[in-house]
Amino acid sequence: MIKIKINPLDVAKGQIDKTIKKLGLDPSIGRILKKPKRSIRVSIPIRKDDGKIEVFDGFRVQHIDSRGPYKGGIRYHPEVNMDEVTALSMWMTWKCAVANIPYGGAKGGVTCNTKELSIGELERITRRYTTMILNNIGPYLDIPAPDMYTNSQTMAWIMDTYSQFQGHLVPECVTGKPIHLQGSKGRSVATAKGLDYCILDAVKCLGMRLKGLRVVVQGFGKVGWNAARFLHNQGCKIIGLGDSTGGISNPQGINPTIVHWHKIETGTVQNFGTSKNITNEELLETECDILIPAALGNQITIKNAANIETRILAEGANGPTTSEASEILAEKDIFMIPDILANSGGVTVSYFEWVQNLHREQWSEKMVFDKLKNQIDCAFSEVYDKMKQYETDMRTAAFMVGIERVVACKQTLGLWP
Repeated sequence: MIKIKINPLDVAKGQIDKTIKKLGLDPSIGRILKKPKRSIRVSIPIRKDDGKIEVFDGFRVQHIDSRGPYKGGIRYHPEVNMDEVTALSMWMTWKCAVANIPYGGAKGGVTCNTKELSIGELERITRRYTTMILNNIGPYLDIPAPDMYTNSQTMAWIMDTYSQFQGHLVPECVTGKPIHLQGSKGRSVATAKGLDYCILDAVKCLGMRLKGLRVVVQGFGKVGWNAARFLHNQGCKIIGLGDSTGGISNPQGINPTIVHWHKIETGTVQNFGTSKNITNEELLETECDILIPAALGNQITIKNAANIETRILAEGANGPTTSEASEILAEKDIFMIPDILANSGGVTVSYFEWVQNLHREQWSEKMVFDKLKNQIDCAFSEVYDKMKQYETDMRTAAFMVGIERVVACKQTLGLWP
């Protein structure tokens, strides 16, 4: 992976300033938007399996709730810090607004390495963390979800811990739960499905033909491999795939499902069949029609943006492209589907899960995907129209749509007292 020291909070604040100026709004509004309503930092002591006590840092940042309860994932990663979580909470606010679902943005995290922790240790961290933020979460206040290195099991532990304090089961307190614990059908692939719908919309707008388009995917986790699988099944040619260990390339095409099983067996996508092993740097610079960065943030920077050769760049990850790189890509006439639009499928189906839980319903997978497609198509169309109206790029247009909606709510509600 490309490593570069960029503070995501600086990036997030810069995006707000740029959008406020573009919309011609009072700069004082920007000062409000750049400050989260609530930032929580906790220490999480647990007893490890060997009997030793270790203390982990935990965070939960709640940005703006003018459009509804806070919504956002919880990530477990060694580099989680307050600035990162704050930036991600801001992006969640705009993402929810772009998707036009009634949530505000939040994000949480624990600074830890899940690869060095047992299941029991992860459970103790999760339950202790939940207890320490208990008064600041809930079905009408802040609804967590999975994120990097957390999953449906993590959400089950949070749901159970929260419910124990309430004295009854509260499935609507989190989303991304297992199906048998009132999770939503389709939630596990929702982000990749939404990404797929965005790509289909972009291909149509650009007058391209989907079948035979060459696709490169960086990041072969849940989002990356499912996005590759969906596009492969629709006739695209997957010519490059990568994970944290490196990448593979084959101009004749790669079957992502077989690579998925290869990775399960070997722990890497590399050394697959007749494919050529390459670095992630080389993977990103592979000439293609659709490039999907679905790994970590800051992968496309001022250092490599000029070498990116694609027609469509669809951001499956959060913040994979720096601001300076985005400007270079725009000059190269690369059509960008920004993260707050491209990967909004996950939070949209999380919203569907929450609605189902509140009404004690369970929708069919077809119903979930039909509703998701309608929501994504509407969001894409609104951003695309805004791009044309202001003669700008898709990222700026997406922020304009999102920030306009949030500002309208805040101005109507007013300041109190």
